[in-house]
Amino acid sequence: MFLRLKRLLTVALAFVTIATASALPQSVLAQGVNPAAPEKAAPSLQAIRFGVLPLGGTVESRDLWKPLMADMSRALGIPVNAYSVPTYEELDRAIGRDEIDMAFLSAKLALDAVMQRRMKVVAQIARRPGMPEHRAVLLTRKAGPFNTLEGMLAEPERWQLARGDSRSVTGFIVPQSQLFLPHKIEMETRFRSEFVGTHQATALAVANGDADVATNNTTDLERFRQQFPIETERLQVIWESEPPPGAPMVVRRNYPSEFQAKLQNFLTTYGQGKGARADAEREVLKNLRAAYGYAAADDSALLPEARLEYQLGRQRAMAASWVNAAAREQRLQRIEKAYAEQVEALRATAR
Repeated sequence: MFLRLKRLLTVALAFVTIATASALPQSVLAQGVNPAAPEKAAPSLQAIRFGVLPLGGTVESRDLWKPLMADMSRALGIPVNAYSVPTYEELDRAIGRDEIDMAFLSAKLALDAVMQRRMKVVAQIARRPGMPEHRAVLLTRKAGPFNTLEGMLAEPERWQLARGDSRSVTGFIVPQSQLFLPHKIEMETRFRSEFVGTHQATALAVANGDADVATNNTTDLERFRQQFPIETERLQVIWESEPPPGAPMVVRRNYPSEFQAKLQNFLTTYGQGKGARADAEREVLKNLRAAYGYAAADDSALLPEARLEYQLGRQRAMAASWVNAAAREQRLQRIEKAYAEQVEALRATAR
């Protein structure tokens, strides 16, 4: 009788698991979330591990954020420690292991973390009319045979490429979507060779002759200009993108709402006051390329990134080789469905 009861309980548990999973959007399931797992308890608020996007080296990236983290620690009353890694991939893994409590992420990394239900958006860089637009760019050397956009598009097989990680919006996603795929060029396969690194590393690769063309962006190029003025003089911009989705600030979703609100208030009021302290805060923001501070935001801020990835998925599907038209159409339908579910999830979590 005991064995029979055990089997009945097992079957019942399996039924509940399946029913719960079927009730969730497919976009959530596609992100690798286990819907049957119990929701994790909120982590202890004894300290915050702040994830830092790799800019140059890990030490340089950490040093840029130290002043803001020190002010955040004083405002929140708990230590804020930098979690700095050299690559987007390592930062992505750290988020997946719940080793990061809040972070300033690329829109791609943020979208993945939000769809996995690990993080939520609380702020993004404030924009004002007339301020310079953040854009993706392509860099080449001024001198030499490989220095024109037309030449690169005509014979990419002769060029050495230095690009960002596939999770980088301006280092990979935007150039791929807005320039290369429309010209039937896959960045990962069409160039003579490729080097993957930070924006600083890709710019140096071109300046020093180790690559012919590099993806980058206007914000990091200005930072590079200040740090490497001699090398910058060797470079030129041969292409600029449309403005890409902005990078948001995210925090763990299971933190108490009161703490999330306190953190959001700190970010949105930072550098907005008067006096010596506010002046010092504005200098910190200037070094972080956020001169006007941070504006409150929610998960719906990631809708432009979801749209960009949807467009990239369609472009790749249309450019790929298929057994027949029906197979391509099935792929396109899956892309449409996944995007619709993603939009619904982002809007729902923002409410």
